[in-house]
Amino acid sequence: MRWSYLHKWMVFGVLGVAALSALVSLPSMTNEVSAEMLINGAGATFPYPLYSKWFSEYARVDPSARFNYQSIGSGGGIRQVKVGTVDFGASDAALSDEDLKQMPRELLHIPTVAGAVVITYNLPGVGKGLKLTPDALAEVYLGQITKWKDPKIASLNPNMNLPDQQIIVVHRSDGSGTTNIFTTYLNTISNTWATKVGKGTAVNWPVGLGGKGNEGVAGQVKQTPGAIGYVELAYAEQNKLPYALLKNRAGRFVEPSLEATSAAVAGAIGELVKDVRVPIVNSPAERAYPIAGLTYLLVYKAQNDQKKAASLAKFFWWAIHDGQKYAPELLYPPLPPQVVKVIESTIKQITFQGKPVLEAN
Repeated sequence: MRWSYLHKWMVFGVLGVAALSALVSLPSMTNEVSAEMLINGAGATFPYPLYSKWFSEYARVDPSARFNYQSIGSGGGIRQVKVGTVDFGASDAALSDEDLKQMPRELLHIPTVAGAVVITYNLPGVGKGLKLTPDALAEVYLGQITKWKDPKIASLNPNMNLPDQQIIVVHRSDGSGTTNIFTTYLNTISNTWATKVGKGTAVNWPVGLGGKGNEGVAGQVKQTPGAIGYVELAYAEQNKLPYALLKNRAGRFVEPSLEATSAAVAGAIGELVKDVRVPIVNSPAERAYPIAGLTYLLVYKAQNDQKKAASLAKFFWWAIHDGQKYAPELLYPPLPPQVVKVIESTIKQITFQGKPVLEAN
């Protein structure tokens, strides 16, 4: 499938036109929003299929708000919100306390959905169901396992006819929140990885080819026999790429799915209600998929444009309530109610000249 076609699919959707229902009433705005309000955003490719759907559907709720979103990767989104060239950034990597100190003013994290980072591969004659352990995956990305028929992979998959073929490692070439989730996982399960490579939106990869965006990695894997890569689940599905079952912390081989990713979020609820930036990789929950994370919208607490601030806050509120119903069909688990409550309080902190732009009914 060509990416141009996939992009059109993402924007216009396969979900069809759904009637919006008022699941949660929108708070009233302190000021009316003017017509033709252009809101600029940039960042994560991880949630792009869902964000495209949201922008399209939200136009029915507030025709005055038009969104221009550039899917350039989390690193780019963070940079652009820092220099003020966009109204909001988007990142699958939460900013650390030290990162936040480098911002020109207080920045808020607004989680939107959870997602799974899947390990996809291109092995002609080998279908779905490849099993991988954390150690084997780390060693592949460290360049220590170089052949598909390596005993550490073959022993996990005795019924698969794995080829004696070189493994072509594919990773992101741009600053990426998907990379942050993936490397945070590897950093957690491999002391060697933690010592030699570490975690972040960009790392010094020991081996491999780079692809720009989730779409770039998916494209590289799809056209390269012997390749292995990591992408958000929706990109693997839409490119018809198989993905591996990973052994989780509880010792189960788990296929990435809505349910397994939701289990990872549920396993971290206690920590997330204290700080939504907490990683949820390598969950101890029995049925959790181990490489999962939240994705965030990044917005300044103190806004410079009253009308735009009101429009942004109204959209954020819609996204964490009514917008969640579009998530499952695009393979993103909706936010748990406990986390939604926390985010409501965050959205209400958005101000103009010290006054909240959103008021509860």
